[in-house]
Amino acid sequence: MHDAPPSPLATEAEPLSHGLKQRHLTMLGLGGVIGAGLFVGSGAGIAVAGPGIVVSYLLAGTLAMLVMRILGEMSAAMPASGAFSVHAERALGRWAGFSVGWLYWFLLVVVLAVEATGAATIANGWVPGVPQWTWVLIFMVAFTAANLAAVKNFGEFEFWFAALKVGAIVLFLLLGTLAIFGVLPDTDPVGLTNLTGQGGFLPNGWEGVVSGVLAVVFAFGGLEVVTIAAAESEDPARAVGRAVRSAVWRILFFYVGSMLVIVTVLPWTAMKPGQSPYVAVLDAIGVPGAGQIMNIVVFVALLSALNANLYGSSRMVFSLAERGEAPAGLLAVSRGGVPRRAVFASVAFGFVSVLLNLKWPDSVFLYMLNAVGAVLLFVWALIAVSQLRLRRRIEREAPEKLVLRMWGFPWLTWVALAGMAAVVVLMLGDPDARPQVLWSAAATAAVLVVAGVREWRDARANRS
Repeated sequence: MHDAPPSPLATEAEPLSHGLKQRHLTMLGLGGVIGAGLFVGSGAGIAVAGPGIVVSYLLAGTLAMLVMRILGEMSAAMPASGAFSVHAERALGRWAGFSVGWLYWFLLVVVLAVEATGAATIANGWVPGVPQWTWVLIFMVAFTAANLAAVKNFGEFEFWFAALKVGAIVLFLLLGTLAIFGVLPDTDPVGLTNLTGQGGFLPNGWEGVVSGVLAVVFAFGGLEVVTIAAAESEDPARAVGRAVRSAVWRILFFYVGSMLVIVTVLPWTAMKPGQSPYVAVLDAIGVPGAGQIMNIVVFVALLSALNANLYGSSRMVFSLAERGEAPAGLLAVSRGGVPRRAVFASVAFGFVSVLLNLKWPDSVFLYMLNAVGAVLLFVWALIAVSQLRLRRRIEREAPEKLVLRMWGFPWLTWVALAGMAAVVVLMLGDPDARPQVLWSAAATAAVLVVAGVREWRDARANRS
């Protein structure tokens, strides 16, 4: 029973494998948030903020960095396959662990459909003879098989996927910087013309910067998976600490640096709706086949996210089952330490989501997507609140477990919470983003009601 929140220091041996190595976690931390949202979706942010998108990414990236550091502190002190769901239960009670765990699982399996469909669309463009639904089936089967095998297979997949994404950004930054200074053949120094022309650095004022934040903040989702994966490494506390330390600054550098190169090389008004700004820059500096190169990078980014989301969702639902918050049948673990039934449960709902996306992308699936659109902010908020509660308890009982500390505690944790609240308020004021907040609030309320009913039912059972 869950009569009281367990001690934050009570750790149980996980029945899962410990096949992930430090290099897997480090690259997962770097590549986990580098996806199609950056390579393609950043164009929408540039369209509303102009060169001010650099500030938008700086603000959104700072918020994501704070959340990652908060997560890293708790995961290093209390590694668990359920990560922040376990932390929420220990800090706030059973209702919090139940709510954040199921909401995050729902978020992953719905977004999984978007990634599978996006990758299938690209593959269908390369091989039109193979229907889009066939590509979806191929991807889902392939990554289900990879996740059913030893966890080191997941680690290797993600290591090389992330390495390609990180390598692509590093090469892009190098070529873009050379083009800015006119070092590349047939290029002249750009100077600051594109940063100050076409309306100036903030052509749409600070309102444009704020709109840019709304357009890009959710691109940082995915950083949470590294703390879930840490529980399956040989030395979870040390591994997650290293992964977070190495990733947190580099992620911000990659995102902000990329945007600075883009809006310096090209005028922001030259960006075309739906076109990747990365392709536009590579075309401008004369890289042959830029469009296909970025198509490959985006394709890999989508498959990487699909793989990571399937892994994260299976481990989250397994952790819920461990704590009695999901069916006990999901606790079955293979000889290799893989929760196979949890994988099947996650991929089954993922298949349903894909089918809804293919058949009703503008109705049923759109409602589901809106229902998880702002859930990430609720998850981040509970992560921050959990850390505020747990940090004091760990300092009293076992300060040696704080091998990775949050900067400026508790003030920067409160700053992160204020940032999340500000994003919600801004989304409510934006007609395009408002449905996401309302539908996500409804989904969150529904889960909270279920959690409350469970608490009430257990309280009655304890009294009788």
